[in-house]
Amino acid sequence: MKAPLIFVLIAALFLFPALSTGEISKDISEVRLSNGLKVIMLENHKAPIVSFQVWYRTGARNEIAGKTGLAHMLEHMMFKGTEKVSGEQFVRAFYELGGEQNASTSHDFTYFFESLASNSIAVPIDFESDRMSNLVLRESDFRTERMVVLEERRMRVDDDPQSFLLEQLEAAAYQSQPYHWPVIGWAQDIERLTIDDVKAFYSRYYNPANAFIVVTGDFKKKDLLLRLEETFGKIPAGTAAPRLFIEDPRQPGERRVIVEHPAQVGSLVVGWHVPNLRSEDSYVLEVIKAILAQGKSSRLYDHLLRGKALVLDSSVDYSLTSQDPGLFYISCSFLPGKDPKEIEQAVYEELELLKTGPLGTRELEKAKNQLEASFVFDQESIESMGEKLGEYETALDWSAINAYVPSIRSVTPQDIQRVASRYFTAQNRTVGILSPSKPSSEAVPQPSGGGIKQRSIRYRASR
Repeated sequence: MKAPLIFVLIAALFLFPALSTGEISKDISEVRLSNGLKVIMLENHKAPIVSFQVWYRTGARNEIAGKTGLAHMLEHMMFKGTEKVSGEQFVRAFYELGGEQNASTSHDFTYFFESLASNSIAVPIDFESDRMSNLVLRESDFRTERMVVLEERRMRVDDDPQSFLLEQLEAAAYQSQPYHWPVIGWAQDIERLTIDDVKAFYSRYYNPANAFIVVTGDFKKKDLLLRLEETFGKIPAGTAAPRLFIEDPRQPGERRVIVEHPAQVGSLVVGWHVPNLRSEDSYVLEVIKAILAQGKSSRLYDHLLRGKALVLDSSVDYSLTSQDPGLFYISCSFLPGKDPKEIEQAVYEELELLKTGPLGTRELEKAKNQLEASFVFDQESIESMGEKLGEYETALDWSAINAYVPSIRSVTPQDIQRVASRYFTAQNRTVGILSPSKPSSEAVPQPSGGGIKQRSIRYRASR
């Protein structure tokens, strides 16, 4: 009798060994199929489970004004099936195998994944290769999914005060970059989308030249590649989309966004334009993020929440693996009766301490240890390891993951002061403040304790 997959999945979390932090590339191989489709493989036989992921180098960044939300809409439509098998048949068959499957859309990419017992790996391979080129796009399905997406937007953004504030802030912070619009799209644009828009987007971006595969876990490389060549390798390569690097011009001064929205408490989010992993400064920003907000001994928690009792929660978000330079966010939810100006000033004072105050060796080492521990933990799950490889591949190249730990370890107190002084300036920031208006009759969600969601939020629907 086969063990239930849920137990296999749990076992895999513990049996899949963390890769040596300085020697990750030696455990990973890269092969291209006859049509040029890249396959990234991490073979490990500690548990009989495999994660199969298909990544497309397209997301909200590939949309145009007036057609926002198209990448996310196509993600939904990808579950409607092909001529060979309907979406419903695939989902039902997959869950009968005890597997997990879903998809995710961001500004920079869209990916589809399946995790299941390794002896059933042919199932996702056959289905993913089929829908890469033979997806059936029906008007009736599109109209239904458009209503689903509009409701998803209402629940996740319009009825969520912090998400609504973040959306408004990013629209002000970014001007030429496509991060200006939300991944889920503006409501008016979603309403205007047509099935022809979806078909054109699918035809343009869903092909081997604009995709890659990540496979992690229990498989035999030779057998896997033969199967992939028989399925994906027969698909015409297509044309790769241009991989543009887009960066906003230097911000000429502080921007401020004041939002009135039904809410129980007010919120603050401040974003500074910063580089991604193409710059060595990105690793310094990772360390700063940990110093400010990693755990209850972090500076923001210790000073703003526990010390001055100004906020309900605080967080810092930063995406190292965005394709274009992004924002470094600090967010807080206010305690009732507290002055927003005082809270904003307290945030800036914490950043000034990074610029001028000496950083102790113990605090710096703690931040580095936390980041390295998190990095290693991500490698313990075959699914999360595949996801991390995919993120690096879309941002630059999967092998860039090798630089993470050495770069974090090399950060000095002087680097902290230099980077904080360079980016955390008044001219470079965009400030968003949510002022609670009179709540509607519907219940308003309480603060989650996690602060504002980061820019690289992905839309993943439970299926």
